[in-house]
Amino acid sequence: MSRLSVNINKIATLRNARGGNVPNLVQVAKDCERFGADGITIHPRPDERHIRYQDVFDLKKIVSTEFNIEGYPNQKFIDLVLEIKPEQVTLVPDPPGVLTSNAGWDTIKEAQFLEKVIERFKNAGIRVSIFMETDELLIRKAKELGTDRIELYTGPFAEAYSTNKKAAVLPFTIASKLAAELNLGLNAGHDLSLENLKFFKENTHQLLEVSIGHALISDALYLGLENTIQLYKRALNMNQE
Repeated sequence: MSRLSVNINKIATLRNARGGNVPNLVQVAKDCERFGADGITIHPRPDERHIRYQDVFDLKKIVSTEFNIEGYPNQKFIDLVLEIKPEQVTLVPDPPGVLTSNAGWDTIKEAQFLEKVIERFKNAGIRVSIFMETDELLIRKAKELGTDRIELYTGPFAEAYSTNKKAAVLPFTIASKLAAELNLGLNAGHDLSLENLKFFKENTHQLLEVSIGHALISDALYLGLENTIQLYKRALNMNQE
């Protein structure tokens, strides 16, 4: 069974738009778990434009499924994750001002940096995933660096899905087979939705987890949060029920 981790950044964005604590991020995280989410994902950025650093501490107290913290591993992020000790940390190569994660690591160019960071987190007992594109050489290098998992950046798949879904998913099928051969755990995320999730899952191998935020929260405005989470879980594991 593939796990659904709900990214709640957008809830924090909505809260921050008016100040105060509405909607209540902690309560939403509890509700996501109660409605069937297998994990909670957050991405605290340096400008705190959605998730604030205090949110990370508040959520640590109540998340009872899997806590996944994403981010660029500068020293402040590293210190935060080592203090919180989530079940998983996902390393993304975002520069400080980027709107959203839109590229994977160059694991060859950044090998020395990544290897040290991965080792620090693993020594603390935290599972490490790194945000990757489907390039074979970069995935093989990721394995050498010691990461536990890779998270495939699915933006290109989502963008091309409506034009030619078979061609769109092919690089991800190949990359997922390679990850399985290398004994790398496989996660995926970015622009996955109710429209494309089932097809993506059917055409990848040993997909352990997807992290979905924007589309899921947007769907919840129309469908309700509980119903939406169940619909995503059904799309993710329809053939395994």
